[in-house]
Amino acid sequence: MENRELFSNLTTIPPIFVRLDGRAFHKLTETLGLEKPFDDFFNTSMCMVCSSLLSESGLNPDFAFTFSDEISLYFTQLPFSGRVEKIDSVAASFAASSLTLALGGTTLLSFDARVIPATPAFAMEYLANRQNEAWRNHINGYCQQVLIEEGMTGKKAAEYLKGLPSKDLHEMMHVRGFNLAMTPAWQRRGVLVHKKLTEKEGFNPITQETVVVERSAVTVDKDLPLFTSDEGKEFLEKLLGCP
Repeated sequence: MENRELFSNLTTIPPIFVRLDGRAFHKLTETLGLEKPFDDFFNTSMCMVCSSLLSESGLNPDFAFTFSDEISLYFTQLPFSGRVEKIDSVAASFAASSLTLALGGTTLLSFDARVIPATPAFAMEYLANRQNEAWRNHINGYCQQVLIEEGMTGKKAAEYLKGLPSKDLHEMMHVRGFNLAMTPAWQRRGVLVHKKLTEKEGFNPITQETVVVERSAVTVDKDLPLFTSDEGKEFLEKLLGCP
């Protein structure tokens, strides 16, 4: 029977990204009454999902970058011998169940997943691209919400904004007295959830001495630099271990 399983032998090699996208999450926003255009509780829940993917899923990704209903996981070591079907299905199902719990367990939801082969150099380009998408999503979200508040339907507002350059969207909010650059950094630049070595004081019962040991802890960074800036490039090089 196994020879009838499509793609069961399709494998990949590291490094890779696995990108998870929420399916029909606009309905989730309505069902849970989330604040528009951005909801702090939902973002915190997505960060909890990322933390669980890093520390509890058994997949062991290096880090996660998230904005809106999207999560990008970066792997330098692969579970399941690199089997794409297994990586995709486990990552998506674990994320869905984790978010269900984080949101109170009252709403059914799902993610889709795709594998993206990478190199450290491409990873920097990819993360800059996803952060740019977070910025675009941020601008569109605020502009669409203000048009709806002014009487447009969601559909009409989306049609009106489609294809407009960022400078026009900025100007649209500026004339209404709203500075998009003053919104929280996590809305504009996304969030990075990663493992960070920390030093902790402990006690060695054999030597009866106090010792300092290193522990790996999951850290949520909601104040990221712009990845295309010099500071951002240095940040990513360190994160990715680029020479």
